[in-house]
Amino acid sequence: MKLYGVTGWKNAGKTGLMERLVAEFTARGLTVSTLKHAHHTFDVDHPGKDSHRHRQAGAHQVLLSSANRWALMTELRGTPEPPLSELLARLDPVDLVLVEGWKRDTHPKVEAWRAATGNPLIAPGDPTIRAVACDTPVDLPDRPQFHLDATAAVADFIAAELDL
Repeated sequence: MKLYGVTGWKNAGKTGLMERLVAEFTARGLTVSTLKHAHHTFDVDHPGKDSHRHRQAGAHQVLLSSANRWALMTELRGTPEPPLSELLARLDPVDLVLVEGWKRDTHPKVEAWRAATGNPLIAPGDPTIRAVACDTPVDLPDRPQFHLDATAAVADFIAAELDL
């Protein structure tokens, strides 16, 4: 399975980009699964929530994780959150796994960034971020930039990076 991430600070547009990428890649005939990292307690699959949006967009599986539990639903009951590698091993084989979150993991990523959040870019200090999807141009000459809503262009970039 090929793996690519979407990362960024809260309210940067990660989930919207993920949702659009899942729809774009599945429209291209690929099977796609997603993993979403949550920093809080969660319940799964309520309309309007991230995991529901991923599934509705066409993901084969949605695996949602936090420090309290992860789903394809397993209660952790106080044990440590599994690492990304362990969670990936639980997914069925697909063409592409898109990962939302896991900023500090070593897989390649696109950073979602919105100027209005006031947060700094993560990309300058993180070589695993291969491109930035942003709502306004940023000063980052060593990485490709895409408009946050340019889903097909971001998908083309990821596809080229992964030889899909």
